[in-house]
Amino acid sequence: MKYLHTMVRVSNLDESLDFYCNKLGLQELQRRENEQGRFTLVFLAAPGDEHAQIELTWNWDPEEYSEGRNFGHLAYRVDDIYALCQRLMDQGITINRPPRDGRMAFIRSPDNISIELLQAGEPLAPAEPWQSMPNTGKW
Repeated sequence: MKYLHTMVRVSNLDESLDFYCNKLGLQELQRRENEQGRFTLVFLAAPGDEHAQIELTWNWDPEEYSEGRNFGHLAYRVDDIYALCQRLMDQGITINRPPRDGRMAFIRSPDNISIELLQAGEPLAPAEPWQSMPNTGKW
């Protein structure tokens, strides 16, 4: 048995690709358009980790998705959690759970998918502004 991917339905493909690729740093690996089924599948992965993929499913006919807490979250290991969180904030992304401990943070995608960011190796030393930053919303 081998893990292949996690599928997430998205309501706006361009907005989601901007978030996952341009802001979070994932790369598009493959795209499939199905005219008969009226949907597009886009497979993404972190650079160098193409075996752990996320599949964005965009149904062409508008559909409203409610937040599914039963899904949980996606998780990515990062080289410098402080630098990534700062880059995301500079691009307008809310850090819902700041990396106060130098180890873990949570953000949300445009479709409210919770994403956990985990520091590679040992946690970074606690630092401002993260240490005193409160949680925002749900994560």
